[in-house]
Amino acid sequence: MTAPPPGSPTAPGPRRILCVTGPSGAGRSTALHALEDLGFETIDNLPLSLIPAAVADAEPGVALALGIGTRNRDFTVAALLDAIGALERAADTTAEVVFLDARRDVLIRRYSETRRRHPLSPDGAPEIGVARELALFQPVRDAAATLIDTSEMTPHDLRAEIGRRFDTGVGTEPATTVVSFSYKRGLPKGADLVFDLRFLRNPYWDPALRGSDGRAAEVRAYVEADDRFAAFFARVRDLVTSLLPAYAAEGKTHLTVALGCTGGQHRSVAVAEKLAGALAQAGWRVSTRHRELERRAEGAPNLERGKAP
Repeated sequence: MTAPPPGSPTAPGPRRILCVTGPSGAGRSTALHALEDLGFETIDNLPLSLIPAAVADAEPGVALALGIGTRNRDFTVAALLDAIGALERAADTTAEVVFLDARRDVLIRRYSETRRRHPLSPDGAPEIGVARELALFQPVRDAAATLIDTSEMTPHDLRAEIGRRFDTGVGTEPATTVVSFSYKRGLPKGADLVFDLRFLRNPYWDPALRGSDGRAAEVRAYVEADDRFAAFFARVRDLVTSLLPAYAAEGKTHLTVALGCTGGQHRSVAVAEKLAGALAQAGWRVSTRHRELERRAEGAPNLERGKAP
């Protein structure tokens, strides 16, 4: 069991319980780490028979996330559904099933890449275990209040999605994530505000800048030298800072601002860094993500060769 970080919600009230489950390889460990960072007390692979004691032992008002999978001792689907039903019926708890799913081919690929043994096929091919587990979990999937398909998500994407859905609201202002992305790879999931930067001049066409990205000072200077940049940036900054108090007043706990260009390497990265800095300077909680740079660092295939990012 991991204790919640300082500032986690501990005010008296119903215990909030998330049952995080789904097939092996769909991202349960990543989701639990993200929930822990959000202030949840997390327990993974707890025997199902011990769930009532763990819940009863939790402080009133503490948000609790339970990781449940086929590796749990005494696991059966019937026992899991019974445990979930008991939590949902308890007067002093609010319980929710968070089901992490992924396509069969994706789960097989993830197991092949890690070379781990599948819990339902320890001595056989991973695809056998994946097929068994998907069939086994179908009733739980049908009962889930929240379904997150991680097939096209990186670990960074999943953490951002968990933050968007389950931020406990510690603090009075929304947490803001500024994301850079490539339009070639589609819009980021869960984006609230999206801005297209493809009208700005592209550092890719300068051979001296092509190999750098928007975090480099010379790339930022190149982008900001565009005559249209200053007015555009001022309007975006003012729009976001004017909306944040309104979102806070409505109880919104997380805002994702997405900035896109053709390849997600230069313009979007440079402007995301500048916008995040401006928001932080104004006193807002803010973090940055550079989707395409993360994928490149994780060994994802490069963008189409010969086309400008």
